[in-house]
This record gives sequence, structure tokens and C-alpha cells, in this order.
Amino acid sequence: MSTSARTPHRELSPAEDGLPGEARIIDAAASALRGDRRGFRRYLPFLGPAFIAAVAYIDPGNFAVNMAAGSEFGDQLLWAVAVANLMAMLVQALSAKLGVATGRNLAELCREHFPRPVVVMLWIQAEIVAMATDLAEFVGAALGINIVFGLPLFVSGLITAAAAFGILALQSAGFRRLETVIAVLVAVIVAAFAIQVLLARPGVGQVARGTFIPGISGTSALLLAVGIVGATVMPHVIYLHSALTQSRLVGRTPEVRRRIFRFTMVDVVIALGIAGIVNMAMLAIAAAVFHDHGITNAGENLKTASNGLGNTLHYHSGLIFGIALLASGISSSSVGTMAGQVVMQGFLRRRIPVFLRRAITMIPALIVLAFAINPARVLVLSQVVLSFGIPFALIPLVMFSRRRALMGILTNSRLTTAVAVLVTAIIVGLNVVLIALAVVG
Repeated sequence: MSTSARTPHRELSPAEDGLPGEARIIDAAASALRGDRRGFRRYLPFLGPAFIAAVAYIDPGNFAVNMAAGSEFGDQLLWAVAVANLMAMLVQALSAKLGVATGRNLAELCREHFPRPVVVMLWIQAEIVAMATDLAEFVGAALGINIVFGLPLFVSGLITAAAAFGILALQSAGFRRLETVIAVLVAVIVAAFAIQVLLARPGVGQVARGTFIPGISGTSALLLAVGIVGATVMPHVIYLHSALTQSRLVGRTPEVRRRIFRFTMVDVVIALGIAGIVNMAMLAIAAAVFHDHGITNAGENLKTASNGLGNTLHYHSGLIFGIALLASGISSSSVGTMAGQVVMQGFLRRRIPVFLRRAITMIPALIVLAFAINPARVLVLSQVVLSFGIPFALIPLVMFSRRRALMGILTNSRLTTAVAVLVTAIIVGLNVVLIALAVVG
């Protein structure tokens, strides 16, 4: 065994702004790379970035579309959720690999390789997408507080802002504390829907058929399937995930970077796998509780969905749904603010205090809540705006990840590139359809 293989800690370092307390993660990662840590423990130092990214895949927008799909068409569209999740895994894996291989994030690489006018255009659209997504997530968290505590939506919005500020403050204490809090909020969501599944008892046979046998029964089902697959990938977390792996553990040699990515893939599979299971559980619960009882409008209003769960399943099911929505909204809103920081720093080499950014981006949400604008409508419009940003993040990601001069030993294989191009074409095409439908409608 070579010296570098025996002592990867000499080739491993934290980000330049790493805190002293993060040295423990470096030591644990070095031990795992040497093979000194066995079993699942060896993966622990590398877990975290994908969990932060995965929050965007179980945000309030997913709650709405899954409730709508399950209540209207039962388990029929579970396959669309499964396919969308597999696509998300590929995209986030490429984003994570980009950060590990290059030591730079997607926005920084765009700035370095594209003309200045293109960079400015990409920055503007990325900011708009991040703010639109953040708006929906903020409103979703406020709606969760409203369901759980019965407070007015505007007051709930102020509480959401305070909670988001608290989570973002953890960034100053190092990446591990922030990752831990986000993981706890994800665990709350998982626990909430695990309880709901036990209470709703969706049919195993129906779930299996819906997952493995694609089916479309009419135009409305087709449109929902398009929405599920087309709006799954979140452009702001493509930028963010590359930054999280870029600034977490830095491999100083190609071989160490390759080993880091192998461990990072476990993070991606676990985190996105959990997100996929949660989304499928949402849809299956809606199918069992609403569709099987002839209730087809549960996706129109998340508060209506909460009340319906409570009235049907009892055992405080509506409250549990509200807690999950609250955890989803607060965590995903914080992640959206983090993504905004990455976008500005990467494209423009400019930073503003994260709390100032949080204050600015929450103003539209507070206006929506103050004037009692329909939260469900806000969620739909945010998904349309998000659709515009998909190509501008996905296409550069695929371009850069196939360049050997940038990626080195982690360059995409021809098969990976071919699959990535196909997935990008499908997602971009479906989002064009969604935009067209939104304009026509």
C-alpha cells in the first residue's frame, strides 16, 4: 500500500474557513479512507450535504402535488414519483461530484467559463428562482404553524422567520451543527408520515402496482404525472449541493477525491432515497384516505388535507400532518436562503450577510400572508417560476461534469453522460410543457 493510501489525512483538509471543531470530522474521514472504521460508522463523516439538498425534495410544494395526485388518481401515479426520485439522485450525485472533483461550485464554474453577459443572466434567473422557491417554502411553514397552533397566517409567518434565522445562525458554528438540525427536521417528517402510513394502511398490492406498472387514465392524470417528474429537480439545490461538497472535505490528490466521492454517493442514495419514500408515502396516504372514500380535492388546500386526515384517521392525524409541513417549510426555507448565498458568491464574487438576505427574501411571503392571498395558488405559481430555472442549472452541470480537464479522475463515463443528457432532455422538455400549460391556463 502506498504512503498516500496509508495516510489520507495528509491529503485531506477542511475548507479554508473551516472551524477548529470540524477537525474531528477530518480525522474521522481520514480514518474511514484508511479503512480503520468499519461498518456503517465509516460513512458517518461523509453524511450531511445530501440531507440538506434532499430537504428541497420534500418541501411544501411536494406536499401539495402528492396530495393532489393521490386524492384524484389513487396509487396510479406512484411510478412517476419513483422515476422522478431516481432522476433527482442522478442530478444531485453529479452536483456533489462536481464540488468534490473541482473544489468549486457550479456557479463559480459558470463564472469562470462563460462570457460575462451570460454569467449575469444566469445569476439574475438563479436569484429569481431561489426567491420564488423560498416564497413557497416560507408560506408552507407558516401554514404548518397555522394548522398546529391555530395562529393567524401572518403571525405564523413571523414565527417562521424567527425559526429560519435561528437555523441559519448555526452556520457560524460549523457545518456539522447545521447538518444535524436539518437531519432532525427530516427525521420529524419521516416519523410523521410513518405514523400516517400505519394509520391509513394503504394496500400493499395497490402500492406495488402503482409503483411498478406505469398507468395514465386521462389528460388530468397525464398533466399531474408531468408535474411530478418535470418539477422534481430543484435548480437552487443543484448549485448548493456542489458548494456543500466543495467546502466540506477537500481531497488533495485525485485518488483521495475519488474515494471521497464513493462515500459521498452513499450520502446521496440514503438522503434522496428517504425523500423518495416520504413522497411515495404522502401519495399512498392520500390515495387510501381520500381517493378510496371519493374525496378528490385534497390537493387544492393543504389545510383541507390536514382536516381530512384528522377526520378520517383520527389520532391527531391532522396535527401530525401540520407538524410535518412545519418541519418541511422551515428546513427548506433555510436551505433556500443558503442557496441564494452560494448563487451570489459564485456568479458575482459578492456576499451579503445571510440574515439580510433572509430578511429581504421573506418580505414577499409576509405580504402574501398579510393580504390573505391563497397559499395554494402561491405554491403553484412558484413551481412555474422554478421551471424556468431548470435548464440553466442542468445543462451547465452536465457540460462541466463530462470535461476531463475539470473533473480529472471523476470525469463522467460515456454511459453516465448519455443518461444525464437523456434525463436533462426529459426534465427540460416536461418543464416546457408545464410552462406552456400554465400560460394557456
